[in-house]
Amino acid sequence: MSKLFAPITFLITTILTIIFTMLCSIPMVFAGVLKLLLPFKPIRRGVSSFCNFMMWCWCLSLAFILKITNRITWDIQGTDNLSKNNWYLLISNHKSWTDIVALCVLLRDRIPMNKYFLKQQLAWVPFIGIACWALDMPFMRRYSRSYLLKHPELRGKDIETTRRSCKKFRDHPTTIVNFVEGSRFTEQKKTKSKSPYRNLLPPKSAGIALALNVLGSQFDKILNVTLYYPDNEQRPFFDLLSGQMKRIVVRIETLPVDESIRGDYLNDKAYKRQFQLWLHGIWQSKDQLIDRLKSEYRK
Repeated sequence: MSKLFAPITFLITTILTIIFTMLCSIPMVFAGVLKLLLPFKPIRRGVSSFCNFMMWCWCLSLAFILKITNRITWDIQGTDNLSKNNWYLLISNHKSWTDIVALCVLLRDRIPMNKYFLKQQLAWVPFIGIACWALDMPFMRRYSRSYLLKHPELRGKDIETTRRSCKKFRDHPTTIVNFVEGSRFTEQKKTKSKSPYRNLLPPKSAGIALALNVLGSQFDKILNVTLYYPDNEQRPFFDLLSGQMKRIVVRIETLPVDESIRGDYLNDKAYKRQFQLWLHGIWQSKDQLIDRLKSEYRK
């Protein structure tokens, strides 16, 4: 799409996204109210199935918007042998809001609907908050270290939220998505966090360790996803909305779920250290992969 039409494309894309989001989320809001009023297991299962279908419709609408507003070349590896009948734990680097769009569009017909760990503030967004609650997505409240020192009773609150949410995913195939860096990557955040990686923030291990502990026997695989936007590194989401996204690179590595990565993260210090080393090893390989992709696409 020509840069001349970028402002018009941005407006069209934004309007279409809002319209489709409302059309898909409003039915989920009513379904969520039904689940709240009738909290019985058959009702909850029916609501979950309906909301998953509506989320699939939303992902389909995003694919339609991308098709008419952008000319994207997808460079994808690793989608073979994925199934909508399996349980997956998906971990990914996090560069931009574009990551969520890319994962939804690419994987909507390959794996169960993605369930994200969301920031608590999103719970109050009109339509979106209740819709995500109806989808059983966990809302996480992040506390600073100084705040926890003043309110020690809140320590571990996010972990308990993760535990309760993961138990809900036992009833039907689910993909739990965790951007384990905890925030979108920027050079400023990399410096502030003293990240040992060139292209990533340090991974946070507690959330996925607990998900593996609660649902480990049901997870079929871990999907280690690396996302990269070689022509739109500076502002990928704005470029996507403006019709300027040129290429999306996706690499998916399928990892086994075995006993060595399952354990009591809260009480077993040896396991906690082992798990952190395992995750940092994955992140080191991911960092090197992004370096190689940068080198390939700059030739």
